[in-house]
Amino acid sequence: MAKLIVLTLLGLGLAFFRNHQFSYQTRLNAFREVEPMELPKCNLVKGIETGSEDLEILPNGLAFISSGLKYPGIKSFDPNMPGKILLMDLNEEDPTVLELEIIGSKFDLSSFNPHGISTFTDEDNAIYLLVVNHPDAKSTVELFKFQEEEKSLLHLKTIRHNLLPNLNDIVAVGPEHFYATNDHYFVDPYLRSWEMYLGLAWSYVVYYSPSEVRVVAGGFDFANGISISPDGKYIYIAELLAHKIHVYEKHANWTLTLLKSLDFNTLVDNISVDPETGDLWVGCHPNGMKIFFYNSENPPASEVLQIQNILTEEPKVTQVYAENGTVLQGSTVASVYKGKLLIGTVFHKALYSMTCRKILKFLGVLSYLKIMNLYDLGKNCALECL
Repeated sequence: MAKLIVLTLLGLGLAFFRNHQFSYQTRLNAFREVEPMELPKCNLVKGIETGSEDLEILPNGLAFISSGLKYPGIKSFDPNMPGKILLMDLNEEDPTVLELEIIGSKFDLSSFNPHGISTFTDEDNAIYLLVVNHPDAKSTVELFKFQEEEKSLLHLKTIRHNLLPNLNDIVAVGPEHFYATNDHYFVDPYLRSWEMYLGLAWSYVVYYSPSEVRVVAGGFDFANGISISPDGKYIYIAELLAHKIHVYEKHANWTLTLLKSLDFNTLVDNISVDPETGDLWVGCHPNGMKIFFYNSENPPASEVLQIQNILTEEPKVTQVYAENGTVLQGSTVASVYKGKLLIGTVFHKALYSMTCRKILKFLGVLSYLKIMNLYDLGKNCALECL
């Protein structure tokens, strides 16, 4: 009888394991491969070799880039070097990056590990940069003031709170006011790994101000990128392992109400919003297994989506870029400025294209040509023209 009980429990355990193993692979999109969608006239950004996980472009074309992220379970090409914030001027014909000097005697540069970033410009045109930081595997938000003439960041404050334990991304709604995603519920590494494996959708979004901190949305399977509409009325949240982007209405008291959710066949990471059109630009991981289990012989792919008219019943989703990892590994973010496209990665390089507007017209032509069975001919001709 005892042997029968043991065998029964063992069988139930194996069935449970197989079920969750399949679910885990599905959530990671473990078997997806991408067909390359190349960008003409694009270049890798000189000076970025260890990641460009998040980026933020100011209205004047200056782009802040977080680089050198060390994240549990994710590859790092230089794990012993601290992270940095880079500056790139997209108005230049051949832009390069400059590392911004960080000023502040109380700020520990040696443990700087930047993740998501966001900017806020006040009524006096002072520019504040808020940075998710993971010093010693913890989570803080670092508040900086950008000093453009000196090309430096003045450290003003470190923000810590027990509702900000596993920060991923952030969107500023004031100099010290923001929404932020926690991508896990548990802090302990062992419990975090089981939370992810079992698909416990317990991660959440927090609103923070100096006078109030509260959870405003929850039930996410790895809450990741977060952004805000140009008019400030809507918050967009990427749920990485559920392959979804959620649209929330933001209220005057800072609470959020879910309006709709969009499903994708890719792991959606950071979200950037075009201030002119309101379009969403999303850095994606076609196959999450390759991100979390890195193999240099079979590197993670990259993908960029553009989402137009997201508030309508039928938003338009366009795959703008896709690549199998031979050029760009692990895209996390994409953003546009005056027809130029900048794509960042979690631990790899960054890609810059100056022909974004032409590309979108080109993709529209290809959609028609696919219907007419003239795709390959049209693609070759269009690439030569671009």
